Formats: sequence, structure tokens, C-alpha cells
Amino acid sequence: MQMDIIMAFSFILIALAIGDIISTRTKAFVPSVFVTAVLFILGFWTFFPKDIVDISSLGMPAAQLAMYLLITHMGTMMSVRELAKQWKTITIAIGGIVGVVLGVMTLGSAIFGKETAIIATPPLTGGLVASIMMSEAAEKMGLTDLSVLAILVYVAQGFAGYPLTALALKKEGTRLLNGYRSGEIKWTSKSNSEDVVEEKSKFRVIPPIPENYNTTYVILMRLGLVAWASVAFATVTGEVVSRYVICLLFGVIAAEIGFVDRRPLNLSGSFGWLMTLLMAFIFAGLSKATPEMVAKMAIPLFGIIVFGVLGMAILSLIMGKVLGVTKEMAFAISLTALYGFPPNYILTEEASKALAADKDEMEFLMDNMLPQMLVGGFTTVTIASVILAGIFIKFLH
Repeated sequence: MQMDIIMAFSFILIALAIGDIISTRTKAFVPSVFVTAVLFILGFWTFFPKDIVDISSLGMPAAQLAMYLLITHMGTMMSVRELAKQWKTITIAIGGIVGVVLGVMTLGSAIFGKETAIIATPPLTGGLVASIMMSEAAEKMGLTDLSVLAILVYVAQGFAGYPLTALALKKEGTRLLNGYRSGEIKWTSKSNSEDVVEEKSKFRVIPPIPENYNTTYVILMRLGLVAWASVAFATVTGEVVSRYVICLLFGVIAAEIGFVDRRPLNLSGSFGWLMTLLMAFIFAGLSKATPEMVAKMAIPLFGIIVFGVLGMAILSLIMGKVLGVTKEMAFAISLTALYGFPPNYILTEEASKALAADKDEMEFLMDNMLPQMLVGGFTTVTIASVILAGIFIKFLH
């Protein structure tokens, strides 16, 4: 089907909107990202052009810009103290990845073969970069089917991760809300108390900009400068640490010293649009999964994901028990390896929205679950998966 820019945009938004409606209707039992992913893959198998996202102008480079700004924005939502507390999250996330490796390299290797397990493991612990690395390595060795499997694992892992994460977050959110409503868990809304923000921002050195000067352009300019500084720093240092992790860290620092506002994209009214850009780009990756590819690799694909998630569940639950983190939250943190950002934000927001009775409860749940989900996603997808891919490629030679 021939599509122009507005037709392609409309179809993409229809898919995203249907996902939201079904998620709301089912109180996040069926996550919006799962529904939208199914709609996209069916669309690509029928009448969607493979480049529908590019036609709509929601692809690159706009998606790259959205990624930089959104991740920096996420950093402004956390304080230095909160970030320092996330060592447990990082430990659990790494434990979950170890579980994936053990599950796939034992059960998966025994049933589907060593080469299949080696090529499928890094994509299952992270995102697109690890998937491309393993796919190219398999292609160079003439393992065409396994080259396709590496891409399919990346495409399909979210179908396991989305519903499992939704269930884990809803259980964790219910526990938190019960404690909050009974008075066992104390919490004060940041948005309703400037004193709380000031108390947490002990490093503030830049006074706030007067409200009448703090326009949309000024807010976005300051956020853009922080994102620019993050990318420049990552480039100069040879990207020893991923530019996306640097964006998150610089966002935390910039908010702490007062250079940017907390939640700047919400203040500027830009958050929803940038999230739309990024989600459209994420789903564009489903165009690679043809019916023929899925049919040919369905059994090893299913088996690898099951064994990996099983290993992840066991190790994350053990780590959570040792570190005093609930089994639901520990499992949800580990599951971020299956999709990363922005689905980890979307799933947390949906679970919070489904459980909360008002805006304060919604903010309470987001404050208590989102930092862990964000840090978990960056630990697994952005850092650990790429390191793992570099190690596993050597096993193929």
C-alpha cells in the first residue's frame, strides 16, 4: 500500500491508541506495548510498508533526538541520593543476566546446540546493539539461520517481558499502596511541596528562573544543552560508558544543581510527543520478523526465551531475597533486560495508573518503582548486554 506522511502517521497512532485503550480497559492486565507490538507485526505482514515509520517522519534522526532528551529528562526525576541507593537494583539486574546465561547455556545448549545458545544469549539480555553484533558474527560464519535467530530474539523477547512485568509491577504496586494507605509507608508528594524538592537538592547552586521567563523554549534549551554535554562527554571518553547512561547521570546532576527543572519535558508539554516518536521507532524493528522467519525458527526461539526467563527468575528472586527486595520488584527489575527503555517507563506508568485512586497515589507508585526500573534497564540493555556480546562472539571462533 502506498502511504503519504499523514496516512502513515495516522496508522501508527491508531496502533498506539488501541494499545492504550485496551490497557486502560483491562487495568494494565494486557500492557499497551504488547497490544501495539502485535498490531505492528500483523500490519507488517499485511498492508504496512516496511518503512512506515520513516514515511511518517517518526524514525531517525528524530527518534535519536527523542532518546537523548527523554533519558536526560528521566535523570532529572532522580536525586543523587536516590541514584546511590540503586546499588541493590544494579546487583539484582546483573544477577538476572547471570540467570539468563545459565538457563540458555545449560538447557538451551543441550537441546538446541552450543552455537544456537551462544548466538541467542546476548540478544536475550539486552537490546538492538547486542542483537546486531551476534547476527553479524553468525553471518560471517555462514550460519544464516542463526543470524536470523539473533534478530528474532530481539524482536520477540518483549512478548514474554511485557505481560510478566505488568503482573509483577501490579503486585508490587498493590503491596506499596496497601502500606501507603494504612500509614505504614510515609511519603510526601514532590509536586505539591517545593520544600521537599529544595531539601533533596542540597547541591543546588543555580537559582530558579522566574516563571514568566521559563518558557517552553527556555526549558527545552536547558535540557538540550545537558543532553549535548552528555553525548560530547561520552564521545571524548571513547564511550567507555554508554552515552545513554551519561545522559541519565548528567540529568541527575543538572537537576541537583538547579540547571534544569525536575521533569522538564512535562513542564514544557513535550513528553507525550517525544515518547510517541520513540515508541514508533521501537516498533519499526518488528518489520524484520517475516512469517517465514518466525515459522522456521519458532521452536528454538520459544525454547531459548523460556529457558532464559526461567534462569532469570530464579537468580533474581534469590538476589532479591538476599538484598531485602520483594520478589515481584526483583523479577520486574530483571525483566527490563527483555525490552529496556522506553517500555520500562510505559509499563511502570500503566501499572501505577491502573492501581492509583488519585494523582498523589499515582506519583507515590511512580516514585517508588520507576527509579529501579530505569536503572535496571540501563544496567542490562545498555551496559551488560554489549559486554556479554563482545565476550560471546569470541566463543564462536
